[in-house]
Amino acid sequence: MPKLPNWPRATIRLQLTVIILVALATILVVGNRLDHWVKDVYAISDLEDLADRLDTIARVLATASPDDRQIIMRHARTAGWDITLAPMSTTNAFTHSSSEQNPLIALTDWMFPPDNDPPLGGWQTFLNDRRVVAAKVDDATIVMTLSLPEPIVTSDFLGRGPHFLLAFVVLMGLFSIFAVGTITAPIQKIVEAAKRTDIHTGAVAFEEKGTIEIVTLARALNGMRRRIKLMMDARTRMLRGIGHDLRTPLTRLKLKVERMSDIPEKAALIVDIDRIDGMLTETLTYLRNDYATEPSELVNIASVLQTICSEFADLGHVISYDGPNKLNAECRPVSLTRAVTNLCDNAVKFAPTVVVRLSETPDALAIAVDDDGPGIPADFRERVMEPFFKADGARSASREGLGLGLSIVADIARLHEGKLELLPRQPHGLSARIVMPRSQAGPSAVGLSVS
Repeated sequence: MPKLPNWPRATIRLQLTVIILVALATILVVGNRLDHWVKDVYAISDLEDLADRLDTIARVLATASPDDRQIIMRHARTAGWDITLAPMSTTNAFTHSSSEQNPLIALTDWMFPPDNDPPLGGWQTFLNDRRVVAAKVDDATIVMTLSLPEPIVTSDFLGRGPHFLLAFVVLMGLFSIFAVGTITAPIQKIVEAAKRTDIHTGAVAFEEKGTIEIVTLARALNGMRRRIKLMMDARTRMLRGIGHDLRTPLTRLKLKVERMSDIPEKAALIVDIDRIDGMLTETLTYLRNDYATEPSELVNIASVLQTICSEFADLGHVISYDGPNKLNAECRPVSLTRAVTNLCDNAVKFAPTVVVRLSETPDALAIAVDDDGPGIPADFRERVMEPFFKADGARSASREGLGLGLSIVADIARLHEGKLELLPRQPHGLSARIVMPRSQAGPSAVGLSVS
């Protein structure tokens, strides 16, 4: 569909005003020509004109003698008028609808009712399902015609119908072009940009182009995005500073404890210090967020997963790989390795057996980390993907971290335009799924699904 020109600094209100003025001018110029063309090319009978003529004949018949009436009727039939004299009691059989009436004609009569006085029985009068136009001659006699031409319309329709049709077509056409070119398309671009935007980069995400309202909206979204990034950067710098500042006294404390003489509390103190140090390391790793800037490249996903399984197996865990020996796809390999490693690390802590599965569909890849552990309660499956949240169930009772592992996996899944799902297994266990679309167009749309 063609687009309206980009008017500089034009508001939507101004463009709507211009469209209405253009439509009115088009209707005024083209409407009259269309009206004459319809009347000249399509010689459609006028119901109001027919009723006026029949009323004139009725007035002539009202003043004529019975013999003169027969002469008048004979001459009218000779002139092509199919009219009949009937008793006034015939009106008792008149109806206002017919099963054989053309629906289009009925709609026309309803939309464009005549402004003149109606004939006897009204504008829509039927006798034995045949449309009639009747006029009163005297108290005992009527004159009517049963042979009406098809189609027959009112003069109001002939006068206003073409203008209404033209106005409808012109306005709908112009407003459709306007809606698509000025409103729908820019808003759809903003929606697509919002889906692809990465808060960690400084590039402008929303194109500031179009009407004043669209440009204002894009600038507001870009400004909000910059403010969110500044807030996140400030928070990250603060937490990093706290983490680094704590490292120094924590290291000194550990050295002092190690130099202490052997006492029953020494081993417990060292364990607590190592635990705090591990939490700081986990927090700083999460805040580093280096996977957000990693470029995509074509890698053998199957080989990556097999390597991860081998590393865990070397540590004594029962973990196996199930999938093809080779499956190439574009992704961020370091981020992907980190995500799957986090899932495997969670699984081996709570389950004796873990299986990593890889499969593909035309639209997605599927990486599955399945375990036969206690699983996660349904109420916590969404919340455990939030940073620093830890469930209180059996699966988290022995954890010493801060609950950032699944948060990192979820972030990496979203980075690949996908999502992380946690589903129960039967009879027990957990299935962690990272579901992402697979695209041949570029590196940012890689499909990963963990089943």
